[in-house]
Amino acid sequence: MPKENSRAATVAGLALAGTGLSHFVAPQIYDDLTKSAFPTNTRQHVYIDGAIETAVGLGIASAKTRKWALIGLAAYGVYMLGNVARNR
Repeated sequence: MPKENSRAATVAGLALAGTGLSHFVAPQIYDDLTKSAFPTNTRQHVYIDGAIETAVGLGIASAKTRKWALIGLAAYGVYMLGNVARNR
């Protein structure tokens, strides 16, 4: 993988990890968004989503784990979209 792509993936992964960590610092920001996927126990799911985003972001930031983290990110996206569709 070219260095430019690797650097961009590292920055994107760290940005995603930072977003995940922000779920713990300011969870109220994510309540309304998370409520569409998880109408009950919303705050608990905000924290779970934050943990998942942090872990996936750190995985993307590392070239050694990037492939598996991207697969995890895709699975997480499908899971979230499925919950939004189910709760509409």
